[in-house]
Amino acid sequence: MHKLIPARKRVEVTPGESVRIIRELQGLSQTQLAVLCGIPQTTISSIENGRVNLGVERAKALGSALRCHPAVLVFPGWQLESAA
Repeated sequence: MHKLIPARKRVEVTPGESVRIIRELQGLSQTQLAVLCGIPQTTISSIENGRVNLGVERAKALGSALRCHPAVLVFPGWQLESAA
């Protein structure tokens, strides 16, 4: 079996940027996401632009609406060390 080589990180992404990227990949506007998660559109804009911290409860709501684990949003640059 071939040994896997992890991809190199090319760009640092903030939690707000990860929300925006995932939202846009799913073809959602901020308004549509606001309806799905119950967070005001203005707050989503502030999160995406780094003016407001994401926070655990917001990450849970956004993760559910975006169908991704909240940790993907909170820790976008997290890398696991390989056990082998």
